[in-house]
Amino acid sequence: MVTVIIPALNEANTIGNVVQFCFQNPQVSEVIVVDDKSDDNTPQIAAEKGARVIISNVRGKGISMKDGVQHASNNLLVFLDADIDPYPEDAIELLITPLIKDEVDFVKGTFSRNAGRVTELVAKPLLNIFYPGLSHYTQPLSGMIAGRKNFFRKIEFFNDYGVDIGILIDMYLMKARIREVNIGYIENKSKPWESLGKMSKEVSLAIVSKAQAQQNAGNMEEEIFSLEAINREMNNTLREKLSGFRKMVVFDMDDTILKGRFIDECAKVFRFEPKLNDLRFVEKDPIILTKRIGLYLKGKTIDELLEIAGSIEMVNDIRDVVKELKERDYIIGILSNSYSLITNYVRQNIGADFSLANQLEFFEGKVTGEVNLPSYFFAAPDSYCGHAYCKTNALQFACEKYNVQLKNCIAVGDSIDDRCMIGHAGKGIAFGTSDVLLSKIAFKSIKEKSFEPLLAIA
Repeated sequence: MVTVIIPALNEANTIGNVVQFCFQNPQVSEVIVVDDKSDDNTPQIAAEKGARVIISNVRGKGISMKDGVQHASNNLLVFLDADIDPYPEDAIELLITPLIKDEVDFVKGTFSRNAGRVTELVAKPLLNIFYPGLSHYTQPLSGMIAGRKNFFRKIEFFNDYGVDIGILIDMYLMKARIREVNIGYIENKSKPWESLGKMSKEVSLAIVSKAQAQQNAGNMEEEIFSLEAINREMNNTLREKLSGFRKMVVFDMDDTILKGRFIDECAKVFRFEPKLNDLRFVEKDPIILTKRIGLYLKGKTIDELLEIAGSIEMVNDIRDVVKELKERDYIIGILSNSYSLITNYVRQNIGADFSLANQLEFFEGKVTGEVNLPSYFFAAPDSYCGHAYCKTNALQFACEKYNVQLKNCIAVGDSIDDRCMIGHAGKGIAFGTSDVLLSKIAFKSIKEKSFEPLLAIA
């Protein structure tokens, strides 16, 4: 005779029908429902339908299965899931027939459905590395199984998601005779994406820990290296695929988001306009120019600089357009040759996600005159453009950080400094510019001081 064991947690909607289904098979003399302290009336319904109900002391499928084995009266055991209704009519018969005929010791049930994501991405690749003799099983994580009690008593039951693959491996290691049997079509609920990480971790842990206990250190080390290589390539592939769906809009700040240039407003307030104009006329190296302009701000306080930033009017619809772009799943950034103190102030005001800019050095709340130029502005071996110091390098850095392909990036700017960035972005937008070449390079030129036309492009 056969005992059917059903681990259950809050399955009041289906448990009654599952128990009734089990007793329809003449070989089934006992149904044990191991309840994981359900919050609903799962145990009461199961008992009313004739099941023997055991309340598990600790929640977890593996512990429940072990409890069921210990209390089972028969030598042939079947495990079913509590949340499937209906089961195919011959499901139990198909699982137990090879056992009754003494053809096998363990039966792994499969059903007509594509293998799940964790099976294809985690379980099968790992089995192929550590247990190639099990790699041909189509649904190694299936929880519908049958076997002999004397084999199940020797099993080390993992808890939760690792239990089913652990049982299959243990049966294999005990040299049990194993068969995979298709029991028909089942409407099986897919796991929500939030649980896939936990499931993947526990399944991989079960496989690797079993392998670690069986293999010598040398072989294990070699296979771990193989696993790391596979994991690395899998992550690279996933990042590449996901990047195709991510989108970004990057705005210049001065004369783009702001109706003016921050350093020009500082020059007016602190009265160094003539010096600034002379410096711009003489100095053409952008790095030296940035460093020398910083000296004009020496001794100025953070509050003074933020007050000037707050006095510069922003383009009227920038906040509304940023909000709409974010609702369309765009990542929003500010990329400026100005200072991070100011770009972060603007970022917070418009609701952008990040800003990249030069960094003024402060000591006791005052500017020292030093300007630190972040590495992301400088060329790297894989830089898209040939400039040693350029906004395009920072744009490339942002794309890599947020996993966005450059072709999915919109860049908005107004000046000569933005030409390269506008040219390399997927769509470059010249905004209110007087630079003729920038307008020619750009995908689109917006003349009016409004970002609303951007929404038709995004």
